[in-house]
Amino acid sequence: MHFSDRVDAGQRLAALLGGLRGEQPVVVALPRGGVPVGAQVARELGAPLDVCVIRKLGVPAQPELAMGAIGEDGARVVNEPVVAAAGVTPEQFAAVEARERAELARRSAAYRRGREPYPVVGRTVLVVDDGVATGSTALAACRIVRARGAARVVLAVPVAPRDWAEHLGGEVDELVAVQTPSRFWAIGEFYDDFGQTSDEEVLAALASVPEPARLKVDTTGLTLALDGLAEPLPGTLAVPEGAVGLVLFAHGSGSNRDSPRNRQVASRLHRAGLATLLFDLLGEREAVERWKVFDPVLLGGRLVAATRAVRAGPGLAELPFGYFGASTGAAAALWAAAEPGVGPAAVVSRGGRPDLAGARLPAVAAPTLLIVGGADEEVVDLNRQARSELRCESALRIVPGAGHLFAEPGALAAVAELAADWFAGHLTRRQPGAIGGNAGQSDQ
Repeated sequence: MHFSDRVDAGQRLAALLGGLRGEQPVVVALPRGGVPVGAQVARELGAPLDVCVIRKLGVPAQPELAMGAIGEDGARVVNEPVVAAAGVTPEQFAAVEARERAELARRSAAYRRGREPYPVVGRTVLVVDDGVATGSTALAACRIVRARGAARVVLAVPVAPRDWAEHLGGEVDELVAVQTPSRFWAIGEFYDDFGQTSDEEVLAALASVPEPARLKVDTTGLTLALDGLAEPLPGTLAVPEGAVGLVLFAHGSGSNRDSPRNRQVASRLHRAGLATLLFDLLGEREAVERWKVFDPVLLGGRLVAATRAVRAGPGLAELPFGYFGASTGAAAALWAAAEPGVGPAAVVSRGGRPDLAGARLPAVAAPTLLIVGGADEEVVDLNRQARSELRCESALRIVPGAGHLFAEPGALAAVAELAADWFAGHLTRRQPGAIGGNAGQSDQ
């Protein structure tokens, strides 16, 4: 298969990526040749388009052969086998790197024009290039967006070698290519027109994709000095402009406020107009005491105290609020929801253990959504049993094929959509929208 040019390649690639539209991804293209491809993908998905400036470090005697790559934010990848095979000395490598760093700085200034990189925290990011050969530049870009907080990284290209997953699969969450031929010498052999892309063409491609208004989120680090605690609990309060509600996260074992899973869900809630509080229910010294992560009375009590402390702050007291509980944190959320005088407007449990809330379940009045991975069979049964004890409005949604951590492609995005729908429907006092659809199945 040959592509007529990069626009044609981008259109064919975009056709493969339509299923990601619901994840509201950010497209990050590699200049120069990847930007015309990325522009087609961004337009098809209705996604923002940004660049990640990377410079290949070519072997001195064979510049087209990458011996490494450098990128924004200090990213650096060295392809040691190529360096050794080509006999490149440290002095030669340093000279190439110095030259390319100067060009990197020039291009970054030219393409960004003073703008900061598009925010990707908690988002699905499509890293797009016009093809992959050694993978050095693509690898550098994927590491950059991951370091910037991307929750899921998908590397998408028109063409790549058949064995590319062996070299890059461990660095990204998903690989997508229009074709992966067994015979592969260079990217250009699969294009009728593979002429060099100019700076002007890069800028024109960037300008061809309307930039959506950036969501303004006021993020504040805080500590919660709750009664009876020897150490304050660190947290992050994020309030989008015009917030209509507040969601407090209660995570359980194996997670903390900086977990990429928490950040991805929180980012989706921000786009629904909901503020979020992510904080650690246990201090650093306490976290080693494993019994505490399974104690809903301890954790639920702290969630209640944190709720009262945060809602006493300016601008938050009048907002309806809810709880998002994950794993054993789900029991803490339900325990807190049943506490007299607390009154959350909604509760969502992700892969949780609501059964640990025990006798408190019948006292929960807040509409409760239980989300479970279909492959997490034991927890599915525990959630069904817990739901039978609830006397409030409730629903159980099963994400097909997902495990306990929802690490499968698209699984956590499904969780985020379900949670956003439930909270938006109840915290804004509107009738909830349809829940489930392609994201999950109902268990009524």
